[in-house]
Amino acid sequence: MDRPPPRKIVVAHSPDSDDAFMFYGLATQKLRSAVVSFEHVLQDIETLNQAAQEGRYDMTAISYHAYPYVAEHYVLTSSGSSVGDGYGPLVISPRPCGIEELKGKTIAVPGARTTAYLALRLLLPDFQPLFVPFDRIFEAVENGSAQGGLIIHEGQLNFDRRGVHRVVDLGRWWKEKYGLPLPLGANAIRRSLEPEIARECCVMLRRSIEYALANREEALTYAMQFARGLDSGLTEKFVGMYVNGHTLHAGPDVQEAAQKLLDLGHQAGLIPRRVMVEFV
Repeated sequence: MDRPPPRKIVVAHSPDSDDAFMFYGLATQKLRSAVVSFEHVLQDIETLNQAAQEGRYDMTAISYHAYPYVAEHYVLTSSGSSVGDGYGPLVISPRPCGIEELKGKTIAVPGARTTAYLALRLLLPDFQPLFVPFDRIFEAVENGSAQGGLIIHEGQLNFDRRGVHRVVDLGRWWKEKYGLPLPLGANAIRRSLEPEIARECCVMLRRSIEYALANREEALTYAMQFARGLDSGLTEKFVGMYVNGHTLHAGPDVQEAAQKLLDLGHQAGLIPRRVMVEFV
């Protein structure tokens, strides 16, 4: 009997160098499956968080903070997480200051469902958020719209070129306080997919990450087109920060950290209901 053609899976992820590196094998069709084929959609992470609440894509990148809002539609994949182990999103300001000096002040943030925003709320409950696209955080700080900014993605590595100052590294704060890595982004798969299809998607995602790590130079060359102003050295550093062993498999420490993060958010009144973090 002839096997049916591969099932088309719409997979959504961000146009960032670390995601590009992670999906290199699939996006360039270096890796193929007889069971599934992938159509790639590129959107910024906050747009993906919102789309996931509607269950729009078969597989999608989301922030860990977004998981309680999409758990009815999705389960997390054990491969594909972006985790900061002692490093992570940065709070910046136009002048040197401590985090307490930003209490009650306006801080430009990249989205209400980003994990960076949740972590900052846990550290500094009292501030006024100014929601702007992630790539306009620097601008908001520089033009005085905000007294601080919350930097994600590549801005973590080139913020000093903009003449601003690091106030706190949220990944370092989390590690020092709880002794755990900070899970920032995850990949999720629709619960309604047939088990065989879901399993193959997870296998192919893991194989794509393994392929990029094994063929680092060519995968980095591909990722450079998404690096938004980073040179090759900083792109390699950024990718190395967020595509690593935690990305291949979200182990017990990542799962514990994710549950703690969301539980603390719920206890603080930032997340309306408690959910158990579930991986497949």
